[in-house]
Amino acid sequence: MPTTGNYFHLHLVSDSTGETLITVARAVAAQYANVSAVEHVYPLVRSQKQLDRVLDEIEEAPGIVLFTLLEKDLVSRLEAKCRDINIPSLSIIGPVMQLFEAYLGAATTGRVGAQHVLNAEYFKRIDALNYTMIHDDGQHVEGLEDADVVLVGVSRTSKTPTSIYLANRGIRTANVPLVPGIPLPHQLETLKKPLVVSLHATPERLIQVRQNRLLSMGAETGNDDYIDRQSVTDEVAYARKLSARFSWAQLDVTRRSIEETAAAVMKLFTDRQRQRLPE
Repeated sequence: MPTTGNYFHLHLVSDSTGETLITVARAVAAQYANVSAVEHVYPLVRSQKQLDRVLDEIEEAPGIVLFTLLEKDLVSRLEAKCRDINIPSLSIIGPVMQLFEAYLGAATTGRVGAQHVLNAEYFKRIDALNYTMIHDDGQHVEGLEDADVVLVGVSRTSKTPTSIYLANRGIRTANVPLVPGIPLPHQLETLKKPLVVSLHATPERLIQVRQNRLLSMGAETGNDDYIDRQSVTDEVAYARKLSARFSWAQLDVTRRSIEETAAAVMKLFTDRQRQRLPE
């Protein structure tokens, strides 16, 4: 299906929240730098009436259709409509379900939104998120020992968004800023249970991010210490010395997205948990 100018329509149809579709679609669309996807997201499509509206919008703006629907009648109608107007459609979970069925020798339950049930894993994520929000930016350091992961680093090393991302994966995460001239909380120096990860970035990257931050706040971007090259370089050196002194794990986030940083931290956490398992 040819694109219109430098964009194309991407229809994402789900009987649940649509998170799976959005993640997969954006991962693929990111590989095409010269064309942008105009997303049309349709969550919670569980009836023929709800599907009618979706089909009308697909016909008005033809493009690629990706879906995660379990109801066979809905799938049949959607696929038939796409064939009629000659546009591609694909079930994102269909092939995976077939693989599971073939390997396990059992049919699926067909339970819509099964991954979002209010089970123990769900409440673990909620608990982790609550903990992380309370222990953001050096708050309530008396509770650091209860964390799974403690992130440390100078300003603008993405400690807070990485913490929240980890919390959404069920990892209780606190974060503490490292500021030259301000003593470390003594609790941070004596931690036993949590994994402490020091996030680093190059001075050039930190200055760029900090300047953008100041501009977004309408603040002046003069030669104050916050964006002064020598001051920022000293901050980075200070953080690295502390990391070496306390044997904290170190992670360079200069060219990493939040998701990539969180994935690297989760790997460090998983490896550490594995090492601690009894023989």
